[in-house]
Amino acid sequence: MNFHEGDSVVHWTFGLGKISQLEERDVSGQKILYYVVQIGDLAVWVPVDSAAETRLRPPTSAAKFEKLVNTLSKPSETLPADRHQRKILLMDWLKDGRVESLFRVIRSLVACQKTHPLSDNDHELLKRSEAILIGEWTFSMSIPVNEAQNTLHRMLAAAPATALVKSSPQIQTVP
Repeated sequence: MNFHEGDSVVHWTFGLGKISQLEERDVSGQKILYYVVQIGDLAVWVPVDSAAETRLRPPTSAAKFEKLVNTLSKPSETLPADRHQRKILLMDWLKDGRVESLFRVIRSLVACQKTHPLSDNDHELLKRSEAILIGEWTFSMSIPVNEAQNTLHRMLAAAPATALVKSSPQIQTVP
């Protein structure tokens, strides 16, 4: 995916930002081209390579967001009871950088939270995922932050609770 200076993008870890420039840097004697993404006060250098597609993507369209918002009140997937296995699974879901994965992680953690206390890592991941989602949501739908937050919490409150399951030695991921 080719981005240009001024393009709005979503970084898979830090959320919505804007390409401020393309910059070539010398790394171990090799010239590498980077997107410089400005995300609030943070500047992130993302190499322009084949893996850039999983690190950066264009913001989700308003039409797609409208469809995805409705998934928040649907039943979530069951998460492993073991916090380490849960962390691995949730991080694996987020690796693709897709907005659908943010919805999936948030929905699953909130449903789990209704029946089981979350670990500190779960809370931090939920908080970070919600912040990234809200940032993109307000941009894509052109709505105020509080409207997106209220809708998010209202839809999640309507979703059924999910219990944790005793984990098997192998973590299975469902696309």
